[in-house]
Amino acid sequence: MEPHEFKLTEEGIKAVLPPLEAEIMEHMWKVKVATAGQVYEYMKEKHPDIRRSTISILMNRLCERGLLKRGVEKGRGGMRYVYSITTTKEEFEKKVVESILDALMTNFREATYAYLSKIKK
Repeated sequence: MEPHEFKLTEEGIKAVLPPLEAEIMEHMWKVKVATAGQVYEYMKEKHPDIRRSTISILMNRLCERGLLKRGVEKGRGGMRYVYSITTTKEEFEKKVVESILDALMTNFREATYAYLSKIKK
């Protein structure tokens, strides 16, 4: 997943993902595998007006971004999608940092080198 936008005013992964997608990913990194219904039950505690269909749409978007993968499982009532993470939170954060630094080096090489040389370990 390559971040296309970095929001300087947001914290954590909300800087590169829309807020609800970021919340879903935070939850998925904790549980690793879940159905949209299970994620909906979790999300409606904080967002009582959220619709189950919204969660399904957002989880499918996260699949398109490569952050989740979707499989089919037989259960009571028929088939259902089961979502799982494709990367750890640490791997995702590392990829975001690499992408941003690569973009800075491409577009602002001198300023980026100057700034990075000032940073102490």
